[in-house]
Amino acid sequence: MLAQGLSRGGAADLLALAEGAALLGQDTGLAALEIAGSFLRATLDAPARIALTGAPMRAVCDGAALAWNASHAVAAGATLDLSGSAGGYSYLHMGGGIVAPKVLGARSAHLAAGIGAMLVAGDALEFGPDAGGRVGLCLPALPRFDGGTLRMVETPQTALFPPTQRARFTETVFRKDARANRMGQRLVCDGAGFGAETGLSILSEIIVLGDIQITGDGAPFVLLCECQTTGGYPRIGTVLPCDIARLVQAPAGAALRFSFVSLEDAVRLERQEAARRAGLRRTLRPLVRDVHAIADLLAYQLISGVTCGDELESGGGA
Repeated sequence: MLAQGLSRGGAADLLALAEGAALLGQDTGLAALEIAGSFLRATLDAPARIALTGAPMRAVCDGAALAWNASHAVAAGATLDLSGSAGGYSYLHMGGGIVAPKVLGARSAHLAAGIGAMLVAGDALEFGPDAGGRVGLCLPALPRFDGGTLRMVETPQTALFPPTQRARFTETVFRKDARANRMGQRLVCDGAGFGAETGLSILSEIIVLGDIQITGDGAPFVLLCECQTTGGYPRIGTVLPCDIARLVQAPAGAALRFSFVSLEDAVRLERQEAARRAGLRRTLRPLVRDVHAIADLLAYQLISGVTCGDELESGGGA
């Protein structure tokens, strides 16, 4: 709906959404619950399968700890407590998904546009029919919770920034500012800000998720899932969609750097990430392995400290 003035909305970390769908063996189009640096207490009135992905939280169900990035069976009447997030976006997925009306073809919320709303105490959520499947599964989370390098492509305004500015931008270590929301993330650094030769105001035009606008104070501002659809600040680059999760999941103060890649490399990287997401189910592993189902059981050292007995004959101790 970009042409109608509406950005995509939905999950800030699309990878976490795909991970939850893989853990529960269901479609990524089902709605999940996003928890942004907050906490959640929920009581289930029916048995359910759940999965927990995204920024790790302390997860407890009726006093029993639950593993993160894993799927679990929860009994009717159980109380689920999620707390202690260090920031970022955490996700609670339900078998069957959360029942939500489709607006403009999607179940997702877009708070800036007034579509959907934040949960408040006492809200009740309905779950869709669950086709069932295994629980007690986990998968390795892609490392994306400590900052790092964000890859970007050039924009129509990149050339407006002098070569020295572009070089300094890629050499600078930025810190994730605490001021952020689903519309965008501000970054700060030591030293002077950045600016285009034509100034910080251009003819307003279409902007998209991942665009790095240079605002009036010279600080970069990365646009996120609920960003506006037009803007007049010059964009020095656009972060690849596959790296957005690394940005939104980094804690405040985390170090971030930028690196230009060609459009051809960007397409290749996006295709690789799409293939990796499509194959997430192949990476699932049981939380507790059943020895009867381990094909390579004899490759494991199950007993240690066994000797051939020669030590006793040669005066070794028992």
